[in-house]
Amino acid sequence: MKTALITGVTGQDGSYLAELLIAKGYRVVGAVRDEQLALESLPSSLVSRVELVVWDMLDQRRMVDVLSRYRPQEVYNFAGYSSGAGMYDDPVAIGEVNGLAVASMLEAIREVDANIRFCQASSSEMFGEVTESPQSEETPFYPRSPYGAAKLYAHSMIRIYRQHYGLFACSAILFNHESPRRGLGFVTRKITHEVASIKLGLTNELCLGSLDARRDWGFAGDYIRAMWLMLQSAQADDYVLATGETHSVREFCECAFGYLGMDYRDYVREGSSDKRHVELVQIIGKPEKARRCLSWVPELGFHELVSMMVDSDLRMLREKIRENSI
Repeated sequence: MKTALITGVTGQDGSYLAELLIAKGYRVVGAVRDEQLALESLPSSLVSRVELVVWDMLDQRRMVDVLSRYRPQEVYNFAGYSSGAGMYDDPVAIGEVNGLAVASMLEAIREVDANIRFCQASSSEMFGEVTESPQSEETPFYPRSPYGAAKLYAHSMIRIYRQHYGLFACSAILFNHESPRRGLGFVTRKITHEVASIKLGLTNELCLGSLDARRDWGFAGDYIRAMWLMLQSAQADDYVLATGETHSVREFCECAFGYLGMDYRDYVREGSSDKRHVELVQIIGKPEKARRCLSWVPELGFHELVSMMVDSDLRMLREKIRENSI
């Protein structure tokens, strides 16, 4: 039985990966800041199947102790500050947790067992002010936020530890990936949650920024499958994980509202857009390398993803209504 350690196991990506690995017969260890909070946050299906251990992203000695105790063959890092509205909040903390802590993890792996395979959740935010479209593994990086800069530092250290120290260390350059487990601070989940709320008569409108902003949106479950494939390869490398197509926020709204038989134009109010996030060049991933080397292709399409998220929010809100009526 292989053992895998996942940081950020309670989040969207970490929980999907835990489910995938358990289905493949892995022993899964979830490295968390607070065990009790983690138990409350994990999907119920994982509570008794994931072993939780306290982990500190700023404490390298604690990392060494945990790795020495559990002896994982694979480590996946999803911990850290997330993208979205908080990318400019507390730049120093973002730099420490999303950037420097990754170097500490690599050092801990090198000290405990250099054969441990490591996968880092990198981000398309590293491209920032892109100069070419679509973006591939060879596209220059020009991060425009503390979040993107910290991710780029970690990404660079992955390459250094792979080339200089011989570690099996990989970066997954993740474009936007969504699911019913996405936080409400992200526009996709905000839309599907409010669509369900409006359908149930709980609210009557949805306020958004620019409806013309476009993103390369995929399903989180597909992307974590690619990350697992990365650590099963004969050679460590970095990969862009994306769908290779974009959709606008307007299209997302049209699909989400239309799925429930509503016209988004009756409910969506468009506000002013954030000028920091206006792209002159389209943000879209080029996943050919992952398709060629990993035989990976996304399985869930855009419309299926939106429908899945709307269905999930409908179930959740209906359950809350039932609970409040008892």
